[in-house]
Amino acid sequence: MELGIAGKRALVTGGSLGIGRATAAELAAEGVDVAIVARDRARLEAAAQELSSNAASSNSGGKVVAIPGDMGNASDIARVVEGATAALGGIDILVNNAGSSPAGRIEDLDDDTWMASFELKFMGYMRLSRAVLPAMRAQKWGRIVNIIGGGGHSPRPGYILGGAYNAALINFTRALGKSGAPDGVLVNGINPSSIDTPRWASLMQQRSKFEGRTPDEINAGIEANIPVGRLGTSEDIAGLVAFLCSERAGFLAATNINADGGANPLTPMIDAT
Repeated sequence: MELGIAGKRALVTGGSLGIGRATAAELAAEGVDVAIVARDRARLEAAAQELSSNAASSNSGGKVVAIPGDMGNASDIARVVEGATAALGGIDILVNNAGSSPAGRIEDLDDDTWMASFELKFMGYMRLSRAVLPAMRAQKWGRIVNIIGGGGHSPRPGYILGGAYNAALINFTRALGKSGAPDGVLVNGINPSSIDTPRWASLMQQRSKFEGRTPDEINAGIEANIPVGRLGTSEDIAGLVAFLCSERAGFLAATNINADGGANPLTPMIDAT
């Protein structure tokens, strides 16, 4: 399928691992030039080098550049947007993926934990969207894809922080999508659940501590509730992101898509984000 985005320019946060890295690879394979962002400079630069090498093997592959930054820091966000714009010549596509929220019940989470997650997961997405939106409006074309999480519509005591902020991002995505669509800026969200990434392994360890079950026992219970019979992969989400960024998705705006293998969104599972 021709996606019609070769030559576009994308900024992908959380791009050194998991869904972000797979998304950068997918977009670069479509001929998109990509700036990836993460806090760990060494890991980020290694990822950019490998992704660029892989893309170069295709005559139509896009370049991948690394821009280290903390998306929970407002000044870093301004610097990253400026750096990506300079490196790529502009930003046509934004994939907000940086940021994860810890598992835990309300009594397990102090104010500092709540505020750190808010700055990274919610304010980071908002600030980046606000920074790139004017140029996208001016050129009458843009794509913003927010990687959110299923916990936003399936409240669970053991993921109260993440669920609360994901619910806010679901609302934010729909409102921003309605605002951007008249100017050709299409904003959509993806709610991944149960995606096998390094982040997932960390969450299973956290959940194990709170629930008194092993990660393997928790995973087995989760997989039993997924109709497709397995955890998702980063590539499953990356393919959906690429489609939402494409010309083929020109009639999708202000939409949040559950990527959960057919699981009931009210099933007490856990987010991948």
